[in-house]
Amino acid sequence: MTRALPTQDAGDAVIIEQSWREPERFAALFDRYYTQIHGYAERRLGRSLGDDVAAETFLIAFDKRTHYDVSRADALPWLYGIASNLIARHRRAEVRQYRALARTGAAEFAEDHADRVAGELDAAARKGRLAAALAKVSSRDRDVLLLVAWAELTSEEAGRALGIPAGTARSRLHRARRKIQTALGED
Repeated sequence: MTRALPTQDAGDAVIIEQSWREPERFAALFDRYYTQIHGYAERRLGRSLGDDVAAETFLIAFDKRTHYDVSRADALPWLYGIASNLIARHRRAEVRQYRALARTGAAEFAEDHADRVAGELDAAARKGRLAAALAKVSSRDRDVLLLVAWAELTSEEAGRALGIPAGTARSRLHRARRKIQTALGED
């Protein structure tokens, strides 16, 4: 007699498949990945929109869980893809945020003094230029760049998250990095 793995030890695909029959099991994915999805959305859109996007990401994932490809053990790229699609709806707000940050040079979405102090001096000096450069990168290229830089996905995982071929993701990442490097005056 074989027993099912407890949810906390189960892989993502197993949890999703179990949730088809026992919907409450999906909560394990929420517990496992909410912080990462929320952090990514907050960095892209700010706190209030980040809260909304993170919550909506899991609502959509729950609704679409029966369509999940269970041959993919790791659901995180799938969740980042859903979050990226939701962020696309808020793209104008994101670009406005980068432009405002570029004008002010202030860390608008830092939570408190400790967060502002924690950044490296070099990064603080270039933050405005970086924000301005991000605002100028095309939205498609920026999505791949930020999934790799902030969500720490590989270019292949970012491609999967966005529903594009790995080669396209690598091209977009290269193009975005080149534009950022040029804007910052780096080799």
